[in-house]
Amino acid sequence: MNVSVFDHPWLAGLFGDPEMAVILSADRQMSHMLAFEAAWSRACGRAGLFNAEEAEAAALAIENARIDLTDIAAGMARDGVPVPRLVQQLKAIAASDAVHRHATSQDVVDTALALTLKEASDLLEARIKAFAAALDELISRFGDAPLMGRTRMQAATVITAGDRIKTWRLPLDDHLKRLSALRADVERVQIGGASGDRRALGVQAGTVVEDVAQVLGLAPTGKAWHTLRHGIADYASFLSLVTGTLGKFGQDTVLMAQQGIDEIALSGGGGSSAMPHKQNPVQGELLVTLARFNATQVSAMHHAMIHEQERSGAAWSLEWMVLPQMLMATARALSAARNMSLAIIRIGEPSGEGKTTNRDHR
Repeated sequence: MNVSVFDHPWLAGLFGDPEMAVILSADRQMSHMLAFEAAWSRACGRAGLFNAEEAEAAALAIENARIDLTDIAAGMARDGVPVPRLVQQLKAIAASDAVHRHATSQDVVDTALALTLKEASDLLEARIKAFAAALDELISRFGDAPLMGRTRMQAATVITAGDRIKTWRLPLDDHLKRLSALRADVERVQIGGASGDRRALGVQAGTVVEDVAQVLGLAPTGKAWHTLRHGIADYASFLSLVTGTLGKFGQDTVLMAQQGIDEIALSGGGGSSAMPHKQNPVQGELLVTLARFNATQVSAMHHAMIHEQERSGAAWSLEWMVLPQMLMATARALSAARNMSLAIIRIGEPSGEGKTTNRDHR
């Protein structure tokens, strides 16, 4: 049974995003965890914490391991994390003590999350830029067309189509700047060990952290962020801000497309089983829905900041439930927004209201 709209057999036709789904897939997540384990064995070997030859052999075995995901699921039910069973499987394959020693489950899972967010951010950045380019094209084509400005849902004064399109376009530059800053906060290796103090690594702690970070293409950290979740929560807030901007675009287009207003013309549109004459603004409605969905999820991510002492199970697992859904919603919204912008064939004229109204209706 598929309970998420993002991977449901038919609901995913509206809500799903195949590219983001691959990034969030179990196979991709497992590949990130294995990448950490291999990098960990090698780094500890180079630092002299493990026998170097044994560490290299372990790393090669890890990289070529075939993981039994059914066994991982069984372990997840018992342990609350996938790593204990994963380590059991890897040690059985590598037959080495140079597997995972001195690391902890959260090092593996959070570093995998950082790698996931790195890939997700690449996708989101490209899509924000693509949507911005599509809006720039709309400004070029329709920017000078007259359009009834509306305040509080009532006709106000005549503006241009460009004035309204710019309210959709301008926040995108801010989102790109914010994403660039956030990437530095979340694309960081997680290494803390049992209680987050890296004590088991001794004087080689900094060397190991730098080595693993470099191999994985992540930033090193001075301290483990096991319970420092503000960066992840801030990233979630960013996702909601992006979908909020797209929701504004969707809401405006839905209102502009109303019969009797007809200030925008879109190619395509959704059909009705009872009224074949209709073309429903499905993509615009979807943008509003996804914006509201993400706005409700931010609260959960802020709750997930509250980690007790040096590690939490409850707060940590709440992130697993919420953040992937927000990433899916944001990716789908960006795809839908660009598609809808490309489907616009007219902005401005006609309007069902009197176009001579020049009072601001308060």
